[in-house]
Amino acid sequence: MDHFEALCIDVGETRLFVRRAGNGPPLLLLHGFPQTHRMWHRVASTLAHRFTVVCADLRGYGDSGCPHSDDRHAPYSKRAMARDLVALMALFGFERFAVAGHDRGGRVAYRLALDHPGCVTRLAVLDVLPTATVWDRADSQFAIAYWPWSMLAQPAPLPERLLQSAAELVVDAALDGWGPPSDVFEPALRAAYAAPLRDPAHAHAICEEYRAAATVDREHDAVDRAEGRRINCPVLALWSASGPLDTWYADAGGPLTLWQAWCSDVRGWAIDGGHFFAETRPAETSQALQTFFA
Repeated sequence: MDHFEALCIDVGETRLFVRRAGNGPPLLLLHGFPQTHRMWHRVASTLAHRFTVVCADLRGYGDSGCPHSDDRHAPYSKRAMARDLVALMALFGFERFAVAGHDRGGRVAYRLALDHPGCVTRLAVLDVLPTATVWDRADSQFAIAYWPWSMLAQPAPLPERLLQSAAELVVDAALDGWGPPSDVFEPALRAAYAAPLRDPAHAHAICEEYRAAATVDREHDAVDRAEGRRINCPVLALWSASGPLDTWYADAGGPLTLWQAWCSDVRGWAIDGGHFFAETRPAETSQALQTFFA
C-alpha cells in the first residue's frame, strides 16, 4: 500500500493512522484482530479505482493512539471507536460514507451504523455477527475456538503480558488456525501484525477492547434491541464458508437470519478462504464489495 497516502489524524479523543487513495464515493475499511489496516492490502488498490478508500487503524491498534481507559472499559467500546471514525471522515470532508469492517472492525462498523445512521450509506460486515448475539449463544465450542474473546477479556495484567511475550505466536495461531494456511501471510506481514502486540500500550488497549466487548458493548447492543433500534441502510454480510459462522448457527437459520434481526435490508453469502478471505480470496472479496457499494 505504499502508493496510498499515509496520514496521522487527530480526531479529538486520540489520533488515528490512516492510508488513503483513489477518487469517487468515500469507502472506509476497518480491520480486525490481530491485524491492522494492512489486512486490506490485496483489496484496497482495486477498490481505489472506483472509490476514495480510507483504511484506518482502530484506536489502540497498529500505529493509532492508545487513550487512557477506565473501569468500565468505555474508551475502548465500539461506540467510542465509531466516534473516532465519524470525526475522521468529517475531517476528510465526508459527512456520509460507506463502510466495510472485518472481525473487530465489523463490530465497530455496525455500531457506527446504529449510532450514526445519517453518516453510513451502506454497510458490509465480514465474518462477524453482532456482539450480543455471539455472547448470548456462547458455549464450550465458542470458548475454545474464539479464544481471544475470553482470554483477552481477563483482568490485567495477565492477557497483556501474554500478548507482549508471545506476539508472533498469537499472530501465527490466528492466521494459520482460523483458516487454511496460506502463503499470502509473508514473514514481513506477520511481523507487522505482531509489532503492536509487543508494545505495552497497544497490548493493554487491545485487551481493553476485548473487555469492552464482554461488558459495555453487550450493554449497548441490549439497549438497542430493547428499544427496537435497527440498521436501516443496505447491509452486505459475508462469511467464511469453512468457518464457525457457516455451521454453528444453522439452528437459528444461519448468519443472514441472525443479521435480519438487526437490519432492515441485508443480503450475503459465504466465501471460501477461511476467516481472512480479504487476503486469501481478494478477487472474490473485491468483486463482492465493488458490486455492493456501487
